[in-house]
Amino acid sequence: MTALIETGETDEHKELRASVAALGSRYGREYFAEVVREGKHTDALWAEAAQLGYLGVNLPAEYGGGGCGIQELSIVLEELGAAGCPLLMLVVSPAICGTVIARFGTTEQQRAWLPGLADGTRKMAFGITEPDAGSNSHRITTTARRDAATGDWLLTGRKVFISGVDIADATLIVGRTEDARTGRLKPCLFIVPREARGFSRNPIDMEISAPEKQFELVLDEVRLPADALVGDEDAGLLQLFAGLNPERIMTAAFALGMARHAIGRATDYARTRQVWQEPIGTHQAIAHPLAQAHIEVECARLMTQKAALLYDAGDDTGAGEAANMAKYAAAEACVRAVDQSVHTLGGNGLTREYGLAALITASRVARIAPVSREMILNYVSHQTLGLPKSY
Repeated sequence: MTALIETGETDEHKELRASVAALGSRYGREYFAEVVREGKHTDALWAEAAQLGYLGVNLPAEYGGGGCGIQELSIVLEELGAAGCPLLMLVVSPAICGTVIARFGTTEQQRAWLPGLADGTRKMAFGITEPDAGSNSHRITTTARRDAATGDWLLTGRKVFISGVDIADATLIVGRTEDARTGRLKPCLFIVPREARGFSRNPIDMEISAPEKQFELVLDEVRLPADALVGDEDAGLLQLFAGLNPERIMTAAFALGMARHAIGRATDYARTRQVWQEPIGTHQAIAHPLAQAHIEVECARLMTQKAALLYDAGDDTGAGEAANMAKYAAAEACVRAVDQSVHTLGGNGLTREYGLAALITASRVARIAPVSREMILNYVSHQTLGLPKSY
């Protein structure tokens, strides 16, 4: 109980951290960098993590999952990131898509998808961002309409910056349908198989060293059966945010892991690197910025734990505020930690040998995606502080 009060984590959580950290240490940054250089995917790590039950730790036990929650899954991602080998698809496949299907999917959808998502044999991508919508989900133009003759859905639209579509069996697409009562468009979620006719993907050339590729998607009158719709057509917004809150929590965990990895490399270097008579870590100009970075990471971790606890307790409103704050705090801490770590190593911080230079670009991702820090500040100023809305 004391551990839970102090850190928000139980002894079981600590054991999970230790076990995942041990797995990550067997792969590490060298494995991750080699996968990226060869244009491959982290299949070996994904398979072993699945075998150990980590991929589906948040999914229902009756479908092969661990029966736990987002807090446990965020621990998995953070510890793999701290070891230098994060699995981005953990954010997308079990956290967003798995959560949405587990909470709102039909029994048939749950049977079809959750066992595979839990054991790692199936992956699902998530498509919401559009070229002209960005952070404004109300401007999503991907639309779904019924074929009156067959009852099928027809989806048309475009998506951008969608991760891992090439390795996913399907993509959970956010579209909009027309409300028969008001005529307004409302969000809905659809499972679109990778090989669906009219569903095409184009890779986006990114300057980020990651195994997961980014894609532009084109949906040209993609025909889907009636049961491709996830959940209730009239509850699409609730279902959407049920996936977005875990996305923000997992993005925070991703950033925390990256920050911890960078600080670990920098402190190891500062303990041993000698320029004069003592290791450079003796000097406060080196030691204090790293200590500050560590403090910021630990504070962000506490907010991430709070967000996960609220979400797993079913408090979607409270989790929404905390998840946004956690994502903001972790992203800011990550950028500063990586910057200071590179600076600690000097010229070595930019070499391929130490593997920190690639994190300079990667660390910016958490500031931008899945929602920018400016939009989070808008949310907090409006929703939390009660200031007038500016957007």
